[in-house]
Amino acid sequence: MSIVRSRAWEACAVDSSRRYERRPHTSGTRRQEGARAVNRIDLEGKVAVVTGAASGIGLAIARRLAESGARVIGWDLSASALEGALMQLGPMHLAQPVDIADEGQVTKAARRSIDAAGQIDILVNNAGITGPNSTLWDYPSDAWRKVFDVNVHGIYAACRAIVPHMRERESAGRIVNVASVAGKEGNRNASAYSASKAAVIAITKSLGKELAGTEIRVNCVTPAAVETPLFDQMTPDHIAYMRSKIPLGRFGRGEEVAAMVAWLCSAECSFSTGATFDLSGGRATY
Repeated sequence: MSIVRSRAWEACAVDSSRRYERRPHTSGTRRQEGARAVNRIDLEGKVAVVTGAASGIGLAIARRLAESGARVIGWDLSASALEGALMQLGPMHLAQPVDIADEGQVTKAARRSIDAAGQIDILVNNAGITGPNSTLWDYPSDAWRKVFDVNVHGIYAACRAIVPHMRERESAGRIVNVASVAGKEGNRNASAYSASKAAVIAITKSLGKELAGTEIRVNCVTPAAVETPLFDQMTPDHIAYMRSKIPLGRFGRGEEVAAMVAWLCSAECSFSTGATFDLSGGRATY
């Protein structure tokens, strides 16, 4: 599946070995979003791959990185949903349909993304599924494997395809993995999801140490429940259970996760690697 470019992008594209033209900074360092002031992280000149970018947290992250000056290449399973989502961001951003659970597709998507943009500076591994809500002894084997194929093996495949490129560039690369507070504490009737997110945390710590001798930083975020289309995969009882565990008494917002991720993608995040950043509304106990 090929990179999708808008006509506007084609009109202003140059050969793929050249970086896209920098845009001038907006006046000041903050913008207004309703009544909320938002800091503008400086990601000018960076190219970011965001997996699961068509909706939910992934789209919120893609939007925040684009607002911070990065060119975003969104990866997602649904080509039409992905293209529609990225059209909101502007013509310089690209859509790459890919099944993150298929390592062959991921390898090709990485190569196409590098060929199209000339570089990848940032990788945000956000794509994930929850799987069914069931006790472990009743959990379907095929569903268990699918959760791990997307949530864990997808991150492995993306990092395996993109990290060598980042190392060759010898520049300040950033990798951010989206885990979950469930990976720290475990959720009842969600053993596959919880175990997969624990694996994401462990991957982050291992890869962070492996790349500590480079300028690449690897970190993860562990949100509590954020109301996204993933809720469609859960039972009302499980949704209520997750909310009851959050001391702030509400679900997180996609833009709150995106704000943390944007900072982790920036040059300011220089002395943290292999770390886990909490976004749980007070739920996490460590």
